[in-house]
Amino acid sequence: MHHKNYIVREPLLDPAQRVIGYELLWQQGGQPVLDTDLEQLVGFVAAHVQHEEHGWLLRDKVLFLDAVPAMLSTDALFALPPERTVLSLQARYLMDPDTRAAVQAVRAGGVGISLRGLEVGNLTKALVPYASHVEMRFAGIDVAEQARTYAAAKQSSLRMIGRPVSNWIDYDACAALGLEAFVGKLHLTPRPGNPVKGLNPTQAIILQLMQMVQENEDIPKLEGVLKRDPALTYKLLRNINSAGFGAGREVQSLRQAIALMGYAPLYRWLTLLLASASTSGYSPVLMETAVVRGRLTELLGQKALAKGEAENLFVAGMFSLLDRLLGLPMKEVLDTVPLPAEVVRALLARDGLYGPYLALAEACELSSNLVGSLAAALDLSPLEVNKAHLSALAWAQAVTQ
Repeated sequence: MHHKNYIVREPLLDPAQRVIGYELLWQQGGQPVLDTDLEQLVGFVAAHVQHEEHGWLLRDKVLFLDAVPAMLSTDALFALPPERTVLSLQARYLMDPDTRAAVQAVRAGGVGISLRGLEVGNLTKALVPYASHVEMRFAGIDVAEQARTYAAAKQSSLRMIGRPVSNWIDYDACAALGLEAFVGKLHLTPRPGNPVKGLNPTQAIILQLMQMVQENEDIPKLEGVLKRDPALTYKLLRNINSAGFGAGREVQSLRQAIALMGYAPLYRWLTLLLASASTSGYSPVLMETAVVRGRLTELLGQKALAKGEAENLFVAGMFSLLDRLLGLPMKEVLDTVPLPAEVVRALLARDGLYGPYLALAEACELSSNLVGSLAAALDLSPLEVNKAHLSALAWAQAVTQ
């Protein structure tokens, strides 16, 4: 595989702001990606998210893959679960009879097809054998009006997807009509009318525990604090077990968890809990983004940095969204939480030891043209970055369920 392309992802939200899927695209520093490369996207993704023993690693997520007609007949398509796979095609390809036949064959096998670039007037019954999804391109101002026009023309079995949805008002217009939406960067902007300020009681306890772990307090003292919130102990152990930390056995108690993992990994789990205990109104997608970002930052740093840096990389990735999850300015978050100086440097300026890895993890989720140059500066190949990206995506499914 001649790898020069990077995978970037964009979340697909349902009307309740839950992530129901991702679009994965090849990205090549702003250059158009060749059709022959596009064909390889399916194979590459299949190899990394479909596991011999564990099956589909992305749980209930649907993947939308940028596609060209040649992809319709690629063997790699058989390696993906059809009900979790959607190929995104330009509608103009359907003009070609061979492509139409190939699309029908793929649809008959259960794979989804999402059409782009369709005029609203062409939303007719004739499309139903060829498409499962139709992508609506919003142009200009009145998104709600456009969405209504589409919804009215829609054929019963087609699912509608809005794009680009760049503000919450447009998202709400889509949601009101039951449309799904690709949101690009939208989930990273605060949703108006959801003022969440400060920490809730559970988060206050987690912060206290984080402080104690930083100061190496002994286990009975940690347990004493955890006992004040039994649900927290349950969540902590569930998280630790879901990511397969117990090396084949269930971890039953905090004591056992610390004995198995040591204090530094415990700090990682507390970070995860701090974010998931958030009550901010737009947390499902933000929470998942934070977990993927944390894990991806960690995996990207594995090659060059010492093993002991892993927790700090993870925490830097998670904390980069904590201000939004907690509804506090980053400076206030950093005043509340004891963090190593290098992590703070990464968070405030994206520099120091961890900053460049965090910047690269962020670029992977923003379809940014910077992915290539950031990776090159860290001496990471596209293959290494892509593997880490898909691996982080799979890991996040295990801990955010």
